[in-house]
Amino acid sequence: MNWTTPLGALALTVLAACGGGDIRYATPPSAPEARVGSAYATLEVVEVQLPTYAASEDIFVADAGGALTALGPLWADDPARAMTLQLARDLSAITGAQVAPEPWPFRDYAAAKLDVRLEDMLATAAGTFRLSGQFFVAPDDGGRDRSGRFAIEVPLAEDADAASIAAARSAAVSQLAEDIARRGL
Repeated sequence: MNWTTPLGALALTVLAACGGGDIRYATPPSAPEARVGSAYATLEVVEVQLPTYAASEDIFVADAGGALTALGPLWADDPARAMTLQLARDLSAITGAQVAPEPWPFRDYAAAKLDVRLEDMLATAAGTFRLSGQFFVAPDDGGRDRSGRFAIEVPLAEDADAASIAAARSAAVSQLAEDIARRGL
């Protein structure tokens, strides 16, 4: 094809647009080391609820004044989905229970349901990745409902990039899973 003709130039433009793309960062896999017993043999994890800014694909950072700015690169997966899957994996590893995200994929009902609602999920000007909110554990058949607040901060380097923030998010979710296992299960 002759790239100097109008049709050739249009084809080149279309090809160039297809070659570009957003840079995306996945959270690295977690490997929780804590082991905590659970009162529940099975646990369903409801999709994590995020604040509006955190539910988007953008990776947000807060400046010293509290203003939130998109860093530029994007999360590789929907943040709510990714965090729900990681919580299920980490809670299973920590407790030894059968843990799965909603909808519950097994024949029998789960013994309890976990609902996590976040208030903050961002890199802060203080050099931390902050994850805060509440969790709720509701047994299916009797038992005591439990809930708790959490505020987890994972240190970040002063010049943290998107990969560092993704690693800090993974570490924060693992810490959250351990906290829920200790106080809620």
